[in-house]
Amino acid sequence: MQMTFRRERWPLARPFKISRSTIHEAYPVVVELREGIHTGRGECEVHENDLSAIDRGMRRLEQLRPDIERVGFSRMALSKLLPACPIRNALDCALWDLEAKRAGMPAWRLAGLDEPRPLTTVYTISADHPGAMAEQAAAARRYPMLKIKLKGEGDIARVQAVRDAAPGARLIVDANEAWTFAQLEAFAPSLHAVGVELIEQPLPHGKDAALAGFRSPVPLCADESCLHTGSLPEVAGKYQFVNIKLDKTGGLTEAVQLDAQARRLGLRIMVGCMVGTSLAMAPAMLVARNAEFVDLDGPLLLAQDRTPGLRFEGTVIHPPASDVWG
Repeated sequence: MQMTFRRERWPLARPFKISRSTIHEAYPVVVELREGIHTGRGECEVHENDLSAIDRGMRRLEQLRPDIERVGFSRMALSKLLPACPIRNALDCALWDLEAKRAGMPAWRLAGLDEPRPLTTVYTISADHPGAMAEQAAAARRYPMLKIKLKGEGDIARVQAVRDAAPGARLIVDANEAWTFAQLEAFAPSLHAVGVELIEQPLPHGKDAALAGFRSPVPLCADESCLHTGSLPEVAGKYQFVNIKLDKTGGLTEAVQLDAQARRLGLRIMVGCMVGTSLAMAPAMLVARNAEFVDLDGPLLLAQDRTPGLRFEGTVIHPPASDVWG
């Protein structure tokens, strides 16, 4: 097996703002694993805005080269070599893609999963002042579900602006750890009143103990607080949903396990993404097939997606063709 990897640059259609940062470009790392005539690919976002972290990730890949290129390297070996992290995700997904090509069958069948079907993703409205968010929402009013990025003070006005601009859309919100518990208590009834269906990660990871026993009128979803299967003991009893992201779980292999274990605990499922191209979204579609909320709109936020890529009809995503992934 031979490994190559590179950092790519993909400009966004517009600046993307969340509570802790603003990004203008995506810098995914793409890993390719070649074995004979077959090549498997995987993509990750090492860090949403820290280019030095990307450089460290690429140095780590170079350090791992002797292990990865040895005979018999596998996904099982990878899980022992690296903790859950974005770099492991790119490697894991590249191994799945390679294994599917070697076997001449789709990755979903190799994984023992149901065949992927077209899914409707949310479309994300980035955090800004209410007027700017209303403009974003008006431009996206044809989409059936919007996800609103929030940042704290003034968030009810932001949500109301989006609701007024897109009165027919279903709404979910994402605070990205920006709220206090007092804000959650104050905001949740108003959000429920305007039809918000989910609140994603209201409190900072590690500072969400107050959620135990809290009865929110809008279900709560763990994002930064749910990284992998090891996070589940801390999540259960505080949240009703978990957001499964392959960059957090360290790949599709762990994501499939997280999906199964979370469901056994009675947790409901959202599948999300970082900003990236179709190559990053394609493996997540295998986990998203039965999720109640799907957030795989990364390519829609780019000025241009990679070719070949997933086929989007509005916010409906079609399963990946074999030349995309898996």
